Amino acid sequence: MTISLRLSSDEAALMKKYAQMNGVTMSDLVRKCVLEHIENEYDLNAYQAALAEYRADAETFTLDEVEKELGLK
Repeated sequence: MTISLRLSSDEAALMKKYAQMNGVTMSDLVRKCVLEHIENEYDLNAYQAALAEYRADAETFTLDEVEKELGLK
C-alpha cells in the first residue's frame, strides 16, 4: 500500500535528517512512528481500564498472602 503525506519543507527536512541519523528510510521511520503511536494509545487505554477496575474494587494482597493462597509457602 502506498500512502502520500503532505509535509512542510521544514517538517520534511527534520524527518529526513532524523531518518538519516538513525540509519532508516523515511518509509521505515513513518511506519515505526505510526505503529508506536497506535501501541502507546492502546496501552494507555488498557491502563485506564485497569485503573478504573482497580478503583471500583481496590482489594489488594501481600506477597505472603498470595504465596500462602497458592501453596507456595
